[in-house]
Amino acid sequence: MDRFRELTTFLAVAEEGAFNGAARRLRLSPPAVTRLVTGLEERLGVQLFTRTTRRVALTDAGARLREDAQRILSELEEAETAAAGARAEPRGHLSLTAPVLFGQRYMAPILRAYLDDHPAMTASALFVDRNVSLLDEGLDLALRIGELPDSSLATRRVGAVRRVVVAAPAYLARHGRPQAPDELAGHRLVHVSSVDQRPAWTFSRGGKRQSLRLAPVLTFNTLEAAIAAAEDGWCITRALSYQVADALAAGRLVELLPDAEDAVVPVHLLHAEGRMAAAKIRSFIDFAAARLAGAADRMLAR
Repeated sequence: MDRFRELTTFLAVAEEGAFNGAARRLRLSPPAVTRLVTGLEERLGVQLFTRTTRRVALTDAGARLREDAQRILSELEEAETAAAGARAEPRGHLSLTAPVLFGQRYMAPILRAYLDDHPAMTASALFVDRNVSLLDEGLDLALRIGELPDSSLATRRVGAVRRVVVAAPAYLARHGRPQAPDELAGHRLVHVSSVDQRPAWTFSRGGKRQSLRLAPVLTFNTLEAAIAAAEDGWCITRALSYQVADALAAGRLVELLPDAEDAVVPVHLLHAEGRMAAAKIRSFIDFAAARLAGAADRMLAR
């Protein structure tokens, strides 16, 4: 039996949720669709669907095969297109997640530009300030800021940001400007718990890292509240460079202790399909990497 035909029929049944619907899509008779799926189940030795008089549903084994079958058929289509001398045009739906502010400032414009270039694509974005599981949420890509733990996900570094200590000119006029990290202890500090649960800031000087335990007068769970307090001249706070780039450029905030900056913080795009990623994922990563490279100076706020 033709395995390609078996997989195509299996996917049609899975997507239609019915043998009759799959038969209409494939222009086959319902008995032919049933024979193909039954033959696949017998060859694999597993049941792929639970069947009742009202509905057809995937079993756990069927759900796993559906993911593999979609990838295999997509790769086969791309291979045939490449062999014919044409570049596979991305099509389908792309879903990604990113931190809220980075997503709004960078990923949303990149997504719009990508869709302009690829009219056969649609996309959705989940902007949240937490790490989202690609598998659990059914997402294609994640943008992560920070060092990455070991995982099976494929990664591509697409940029870097810095941690910066900032205050408003009005605050510095009243309280003076700290010249070294140790002097921060004598200032009013605001900490953001959603960024780092521990009230400690890390610095680097002369190749040596220094972690300072803080005694903040106020802790927020949102970065926006801390930045607003700093812009009002009420405190010193710490953020990632892209988060305060506009305020620094406009002079509402001033960077403190630039010679004690910690190492840059990497920005990565992650996906689950490794070298065999679908055309839509590969093309978007290339597209986004080029756009983010062009925004590198702004992300670093230099």
